[in-house]
Amino acid sequence: MSQFVTRATLTRAAKFIAIIMSLAVISSKAFALDPTYTTLFSSDAIKGYDTVAYFTENAPVKGKSEFSTEYQQATWLFSSQENLDLFKSDPEKYAPQYGGYCAYAVSQGSTASIKPELFTIHGGKLYLNYNESINKKWSQNKDDFIRDADQNWPKLIAE
Repeated sequence: MSQFVTRATLTRAAKFIAIIMSLAVISSKAFALDPTYTTLFSSDAIKGYDTVAYFTENAPVKGKSEFSTEYQQATWLFSSQENLDLFKSDPEKYAPQYGGYCAYAVSQGSTASIKPELFTIHGGKLYLNYNESINKKWSQNKDDFIRDADQNWPKLIAE
């Protein structure tokens, strides 16, 4: 009987250790801020939208996997070879500010996901936001929010 209890106890202990190790891996990933916003289920930047199209078409355009590149720990998709080539020639010109995280959230010292449809090009730079009400608030005071976000971003990325 004591052998059975010992074996069962060891099995429970092994399962417990496995769960703790899994949680440690998940939580370390959850707290480490990637330089580019992606989701848990995809490494695509801007949820798969073509960052160059915001500048050339003034619209969000879905990218295609056949036109892709790696940059800042993410996969960037483009709608055409031309847009891919433009990005590769000057990625800092086309990549969204603050790694594609919600610009308003960064101005508040935090990060948030984005809706690719909610964008602003201001001063030749691309800014993305979380939802419509945030985008409206952002639009009313962009310059101050950009100033604050520019100050907060280095601290956020370093954490």
